[in-house]
Amino acid sequence: MNRDNLPTGKKYASPPVDKTIEWFYRIAASGYMPAGWFGPDYSKLTDKPVVKGRVKLEIVSHCWNYGNILSYQLSSLVLFPPAESDVTMTVFYSPEDTGTLKVLDYFGKKKIPGVTWNWCPLPKKYLFRRAVGRNLAAKNTLADWIFFTDCDVLFREKSIDMLCGEAKDRADLLIFPRYHMVSEMLSGDDPVLNNQGTEVRDIDPEKFFPEERNRAVGAFQITRGDAARLGGYCGNIGYYHRPVKRWRKTYEDRTFRWLLGTQGTMVEIPGFYRIRHAEKGRKGKKIGQSAG
Repeated sequence: MNRDNLPTGKKYASPPVDKTIEWFYRIAASGYMPAGWFGPDYSKLTDKPVVKGRVKLEIVSHCWNYGNILSYQLSSLVLFPPAESDVTMTVFYSPEDTGTLKVLDYFGKKKIPGVTWNWCPLPKKYLFRRAVGRNLAAKNTLADWIFFTDCDVLFREKSIDMLCGEAKDRADLLIFPRYHMVSEMLSGDDPVLNNQGTEVRDIDPEKFFPEERNRAVGAFQITRGDAARLGGYCGNIGYYHRPVKRWRKTYEDRTFRWLLGTQGTMVEIPGFYRIRHAEKGRKGKKIGQSAG
């Protein structure tokens, strides 16, 4: 991946300044300021893109100390590869995370029709701000659509082909599935999570139940490729691309949708699953709902 968009030489903001800027953009994204002040004009993209032949989809994920969960995501593409579309599976990671590196080395050796593996190392100070990797992917994607997701999301039973078929003739800038299947909140000692990640593993779909959404959220933001290339992922807002010392909450997801001018268009696409886990791989603490 071309890393020309990776910020360099940026210093950490002091905590009071950082918190002030964060609240500024959270308030702005609530609609108190025009999005056009901070991003490009997307209105020129309202016409449907011309997609010839197989739809090209890029899936973008991040992983830090979640190699055991990432292995399920990558396994789902091995077990249920696309037949009518082409997928680039992009994973941002830090080489310091040796567990995730082993998972990527294992799956990277597998040749799966319709799937291209794309592993993208980042210094962890940039990995911890998820918008940095997403912006790199958005600016450089060659895909017709780009799916910003998290490493605990799985793609089963023709979900990718159905997504690409649904997206092919759409003028929407952002779409999302009406529902996806979720697991119970799994504890750290659950057998599902007790793995090294270096094998192809599937889940028991009977242990998942539907969760509906009325807007796109951080793990389900499926964006037109031309919109991604035009604006990046909050590409004009430097604050979201500064290095950070620890993993940051993903408030930028809400800002991204504000800049696009949409909370997304709901579509009927089955086959997406999410593994919910009660302990953070990065801290060993309880996790709450995503900020997206």
